[in-house]
Amino acid sequence: MQNTNRTHVAIMTADPSGIGLFGLAIVTLVASSQKLGLTDGLSYVLPWAIFLGAFAQLFACIQDAKLNNTFGMTAFGAYAFFWFAMGVSWLIKLGTFGPHLANGIDGKQLGFAFAGYLVFTLFMTIGAMETHKVLFFIFVLIDALFLGLALDAFGIAPEIFHPLAAYAELGIALLSLYGAGAAVLNVHFGRIFLPVGRPFGIFKPRT
Repeated sequence: MQNTNRTHVAIMTADPSGIGLFGLAIVTLVASSQKLGLTDGLSYVLPWAIFLGAFAQLFACIQDAKLNNTFGMTAFGAYAFFWFAMGVSWLIKLGTFGPHLANGIDGKQLGFAFAGYLVFTLFMTIGAMETHKVLFFIFVLIDALFLGLALDAFGIAPEIFHPLAAYAELGIALLSLYGAGAAVLNVHFGRIFLPVGRPFGIFKPRT
């Protein structure tokens, strides 16, 4: 009889949060520069949205799935597809797919998408309380970003909520850069090189 016993070799997968947070940091840094009026147009925002905002976070999502990290997989995946959708939305706005689509834009449809992402992010913010404090505050800023984007898209006090979205997005970029650095260097040096803060320990015991 053939021996059917197999030796299972554990495959170690690196923590993908560094590249995921880096992708988030760069796309929000470039996008916030446009919202703040520091740069003009969307043409050069697009490649960063697609390759850093979308593909980098999608890669992190897939790697987190291999690590059985449901929270990381869901977060990186959801925001990756957000940037894919935003990239295509901007292409439509710029007339890439023809004038018919460009002329048929209703910005309130984006408002509903932003509102949905706001609800999703509120749930993720609760989950982030038990990761570390840097990630928690990134999610708080993402909440502010989607609140500002949604109300601005619906035409509600845009003079208030457009700047809110812009500055929240800049804050996301800066905190995510720090988080990416911490994710890499803390593992690389095998010690806390850049502190990220302990979990709140409200919903589950600290480990």
